[in-house]
Amino acid sequence: MFNKYYCLSFLIFSFSLLVTRSGFAQLAMLSKGDAAPVFTARASLAGSGFDFSLKDALAKGPVVVYFYPSAYTGGCDAEAHAFAELKDKFTAAGATIIGVSADDIQRLNKFSSDPNYCAGKFPVASDADGKIAASYGLTMSPGKLGIKDALGQDLTHGFIPRTTFVIGKDGKIVAVFSSNTDHISPTDHVDKSLAIVKGL
Repeated sequence: MFNKYYCLSFLIFSFSLLVTRSGFAQLAMLSKGDAAPVFTARASLAGSGFDFSLKDALAKGPVVVYFYPSAYTGGCDAEAHAFAELKDKFTAAGATIIGVSADDIQRLNKFSSDPNYCAGKFPVASDADGKIAASYGLTMSPGKLGIKDALGQDLTHGFIPRTTFVIGKDGKIVAVFSSNTDHISPTDHVDKSLAIVKGL
């Protein structure tokens, strides 16, 4: 009887360890050489909603997928403005830009058309539940009460860490950089992305 329970306990422990390890593996941020998970998401361009498809974008050339914490916050505003300013150079290199955050589509409609930020130059997508971020190995931190954006509105959604993935036309990640691990500024993400797509 003891051996029976011992074996059962060992099997349960082994299975739980396997599941735990799998969970950790899924949370590891994707890196250079990994296949980029394709996704579709509700996005906004110049204030108009549409369904963005990474697969369709990759059919045209490389794609810069940049995750950012929230529209209408200091670093994110600067980053969006820099991408908008250099959009023609990304286009000349054959690259598509897509910003991804946990903002809802209503906020993104405003942000995408704001002349001070996205300025209608490139789309931003909503990942409200963090599933797209998770597929890239990014963990969304929960929203906190009392945090307001630059417009004075409460920010109740979660925050995805500022991370940029440059994806080649073949669907493989060619570069990754994160403000958390690489300690670079929001606008550095833009400059580094442009330098990389120009070299593809």
